[in-house]
Amino acid sequence: MALSRRTGQRFQGSIWPGFVDAMTGLLLVLMFVLTMFMVMQFVLRETITGQESELDDLGQEIAALAQALGLERDRSERLENDLGTLNATLDDATTRAEAQSALIASLQQERADQDSALSAAQAQITSFEAQVASLLSQREDALGNVAALEQAQAELLSEKEALDLALATARSEIDEQVEAARLAAAQREAMDALIADLRAKGEDKDAVISARALELAELQEALSAEEKARLLEAEAAKALRARLETADAELTAMTLTLEAERKAAEDTLTLLAAARSASGDLTAQLAAAVSSGQDTDAAKAAVEKELAQVLTQLAMARSDLDAAREKQELTEVSKLTAEEEAAERIAALRAAQAVAEALLAETNANLETVTATSTQTNSALTSAEGQLAETRAQLSQTTRQLSRAEAELAEIVLVQEKSAEIIAALTSELARTRDDLAQAEANLTVAMDDSEIEQTLAAALAARTSVELEREEIQRQLAAALAAKLAAEQQAETRLDDATQQAILLAAARDELVQEQERTSQAQLQTEALNQQVAALRAQLSSLQAILDEAKIQDDASQVQLQNLGSELNAALARVAADERKRRELEEAERKRLEVEALALQEQTKDLERYRSEFFGRLRDVLGRQDGVRIEGDRFVFSSEVLFPPGRAALSPEGRGEVAKVASILLAVADDIPDGIDWIIRVDGHTDNVPLSGLGEFADNWELSQARALSVVKYMVNFLGIQPTRLAANGFGQFQPVNLEDSDEARAQNRRIELKFTEK
Repeated sequence: MALSRRTGQRFQGSIWPGFVDAMTGLLLVLMFVLTMFMVMQFVLRETITGQESELDDLGQEIAALAQALGLERDRSERLENDLGTLNATLDDATTRAEAQSALIASLQQERADQDSALSAAQAQITSFEAQVASLLSQREDALGNVAALEQAQAELLSEKEALDLALATARSEIDEQVEAARLAAAQREAMDALIADLRAKGEDKDAVISARALELAELQEALSAEEKARLLEAEAAKALRARLETADAELTAMTLTLEAERKAAEDTLTLLAAARSASGDLTAQLAAAVSSGQDTDAAKAAVEKELAQVLTQLAMARSDLDAAREKQELTEVSKLTAEEEAAERIAALRAAQAVAEALLAETNANLETVTATSTQTNSALTSAEGQLAETRAQLSQTTRQLSRAEAELAEIVLVQEKSAEIIAALTSELARTRDDLAQAEANLTVAMDDSEIEQTLAAALAARTSVELEREEIQRQLAAALAAKLAAEQQAETRLDDATQQAILLAAARDELVQEQERTSQAQLQTEALNQQVAALRAQLSSLQAILDEAKIQDDASQVQLQNLGSELNAALARVAADERKRRELEEAERKRLEVEALALQEQTKDLERYRSEFFGRLRDVLGRQDGVRIEGDRFVFSSEVLFPPGRAALSPEGRGEVAKVASILLAVADDIPDGIDWIIRVDGHTDNVPLSGLGEFADNWELSQARALSVVKYMVNFLGIQPTRLAANGFGQFQPVNLEDSDEARAQNRRIELKFTEK
C-alpha cells in the first residue's frame, strides 16, 4: 500500500510539469494562430478598405464615363441626325446637280443647235439678202424695163393712135378712092359703051366729026388749061403733104408708104378727074356733034386719037389704082403685123412686169419669213440665255449649298476630333481602370486560395479573350469598312466631276462618321466590358465576403474550442471576439452606409441627369427650331440679340417671352425633382471683344455681361416665381469666346446667354 501510494504520487508529480508544458505549448500555438489570424484579418481589412475606396473611385469614374458616354451618345445621335440631314441634302444636291447638269447639257445642246440653226439662218439670211439684192437689182431693172416698156407702150400707143388715125384717114380716103374708082369704072364702062356706040355711029358721022375737028382742037386747048389748074392743085396738095410730114414727124417711117399711096391715089384721082372732065367735055362735044350732025373724018380721027389717049390714061390709072390697092393692102398687113408685134411686146412686157411683181412679192414674203424666223431665233436665243442665266444661278446656289455642306462637314470633323479625344481619354481611363483592377487582383491574390485565383484568372482570361474577340470583330469590321471605303473610292474614281467630288467628300465624312460611330460603339463595348469587369470585381468582393464569413465561422468554432481550454482564455477570447464583432459590425455598417450613400449619390446623379435631360429636352422641343437659339453640350445658348437690345441689359419683350418659356419648363420639371437633389440654374453672360466706350451705362463688357445675366435672374425671380436659391448669375465678358475668328458672325456667336442645369 505504501509502495502503491508512493508510486502514484511520483507519477502525479511527474505529470503536472508535462501538462503545464503542453498547455504552455498549446497556448503558444493558439497565440501564434490568433496573431496570424489578426494579421491576416488586418491585411484583409486594409485590402478591403483600399478596394472599397478604389471601388468608390471606380464608381465615380464609371459615373463620369457613363455621363460622358451619354453625352457622346447624344452627340452621336445629333451627328447621325446631322449626317442624315447632310445625306438628304447631299442627295438633293446631287439630284439637283444631276438635273442641272442634264439641263445644262440640254441647254448647251439646244444652244449648239440654235447656234447651228442661227448660223444656217444667217447663211439663209445672207443668201436671202443676196437674192433680195439681186431681186432688188432685177426689180430696179424690171422697173426700168417697165418704165421703158411703159414709155415704149405709150409711144406705141401714140403710134397706134396715130396709125389708127392714119388708117382711118387712109380707109376713108381709100373708101373715097374706091368709090371714085367705082365711079370711074362705071364711067369707063359707060364711056366704053358710049365709045362703042359712037364707033357704031362713027361711020355715019365722019362728016360731023370732021366738022367738029376745030371744036375739038379748042376743047384740047381748054383741056390743057384745066390740066394746068389741076397740076396747080396737085402742087398745093404736095405742099399740104409736106406740112403733114412736118406735123407727123414721129410717124414718118410708117406713113411714107401711105403718103406715096396717097400721092399715087391723088395722081390717079387727078387723072380720073381730068379723064372725067375730058370725058364730060367729050361727051358734051359728042352730044353737040351728034346734035349738029357734023360727021367729018378729021373729027373722027381726032376723036379716035383722043379716045386712044384717054384709054391709055385710063389703063395707066387702072394699073396705078391696082398698085395703090396692093400697096394699101400691104400697108394694112404690115400695120396689122406691127400692131400684133406691138401687142405681143406689150403683152410680153406686161407678163415680165407681172413676173417681176410676183417675184418681188415672193421676195418680200421670203424676207418677212426670214425676219419672222430671225425674230423667233432671237427670242429663242433670249429665252435660252435667260434659262442659261437661271441655270447658272441655280448652279451657284448649289455651289453655295455645297460650301455650307462642306462647312458643316468641317464642323462634323471637328466634333469627331473632339469625340476621338474623348474616346482617347475614355481609353486612357479604361486602361487606368484595368491597371487598378490588376492591382486589385494582385491584392486579392493574397487572401484567395489557389483555386479561387485560378477561377479569377480564368474569368479574367475569358473576359480578356472576349474583349480580344470583340476587338478582332471590331478590327474585322474596320477592315471591312476600309475595304468598302477603298472599293467606294475605286468605284468613285470613274466619276470626277464637281458634284461627285463633293459626294466623295461627304462620303468620306460619312465614312469618318461611321468610323466615329464604330469608335463610339467600341467605347461602349469597352465600357460594357469595364462594367462586366466591375461586376466581376464585385463578385470577387462577394466571394471575399463569403471567405470572411467562413473565417468568422471558423473563428467562432475556434473560440468555442478555446472556451473549453479555460475560463480565462474563454473570457479573453470572448472579449476579443466581442471587440472584433463590434468592430466588424461597425465596419459592415459603415460599408453598408457608404454603399447606400454611393447608391444614393448615383441615383441622385442619375436623377439629376434625367431631369437635366428632361429639362433640356423640353427646351429643345420648345426653342430648338428658333433662330438665335442653339444647344451646346449640357448648355442652352441664347443669342444676345434674341434677349437684349444692342448695348443694353434690360430684357426686350421678345427676350421676356423666351425667358418665360424657359421658366415655365423649369417650374414644370422642378416639381418632379426630389428634395435631396440640390440643383441650380446657372445663367452665364458673354459678350464679344468689341470694347465699350466707357461713357455709357457700363464701363466695360464684363459689367455688361454681369448685368445681362443678373437681369435674366431677377426677371425669373421677380416675375416668374423662380426661387432665388435655385439661380446663379455669372458674367464672363469677352474672355470665354466660342469663336476666335475676327468677323461679325464670330462676334455674333460670342454675344450669348448660356443656361446650365447643374448641382451646387
